[in-house]
Amino acid sequence: MTDADPHAHARHPLRIAVVIPCYNEALAIAQVVEGFRAALPEAEVHVFDNNSSDGTAAVARAAGAVVTHVAARGKGNVVRRMFADVEADVYVMADGDATYDAAAARRLIDRLVEGNLDMVVGNRVDDGRNALTYRAGHRFGNRLLTGAVVQLFGGGLTDMLSGYRVFSRRYAKSFPALSRGFEIETELTVHALELRMPYAEESTAYSTRPEGSESKLSTYRDGWRILKTICKLFVSERPLQFFSIIGAFLVALSVVLSVPLFMTYMHTGLVPRLPTAVLVTGAMLAAMLSFVCGIVMHAITLGRREAKRLRYLAIPGVRAAVHR
Repeated sequence: MTDADPHAHARHPLRIAVVIPCYNEALAIAQVVEGFRAALPEAEVHVFDNNSSDGTAAVARAAGAVVTHVAARGKGNVVRRMFADVEADVYVMADGDATYDAAAARRLIDRLVEGNLDMVVGNRVDDGRNALTYRAGHRFGNRLLTGAVVQLFGGGLTDMLSGYRVFSRRYAKSFPALSRGFEIETELTVHALELRMPYAEESTAYSTRPEGSESKLSTYRDGWRILKTICKLFVSERPLQFFSIIGAFLVALSVVLSVPLFMTYMHTGLVPRLPTAVLVTGAMLAAMLSFVCGIVMHAITLGRREAKRLRYLAIPGVRAAVHR
């Protein structure tokens, strides 16, 4: 048997868990659970019900899922609970709205095992059945936010906001989920990029919700939250770069304002605009302070990143689980 044997996990069964966060998805959750049970008969399907009021939990339980109630509202809170409660070698995460192709799960898992990866993202491809399935506004927002993350943190993802992902155990158990809502996908992506985890994308069909089912995603509200999360992560994970930008702006402001003052002083020997001189001095001092803050926070960030990396390395990868 070679390390790249795509059917290695069939002879050495991996513990596979399908984890489904959902809120008020009674119309779709049975289809989702049944789809994953058919695609991955050896997997344990978990539904994490986020205080639904439409009987989602009962429907999921009747379909054969293990149901866990999560009181704290928000997808980020649910993901934190999923990774903490479920023990598995491979985690398949999908939304409970029946928009993702359960049959593709095996292919995503094979890609994870073959490459000894830590994350495989299901890159959404519209199935073309309904023009409203993947709206133009959502496409544009996704491209914009994904592009921002790629520019700030690197990587080559094209669908950062996809909710269809497969994770290794060492990813799930080293992920310090901090987000509360739909911005969790951003945090999941940046965590992999910052620890330089091996990851990949696989194209998967993206379908229309069942009739009568409504999306919980608010284009503008959640888009704004995701943008704020990107900014927060930029400050916390790239502090030297962030404070250097601020410092450089303040230095430029100080120099521009000081030029006329210097010219006047050279001609007259006087500094008639004292408030401007004070502003120039203050801006330069603030720039120096910004650079120092960036250096100090950069050292702290390196320490945090090393601690996360050591925690990550302490957990065997998915290929080790195959050969156990």
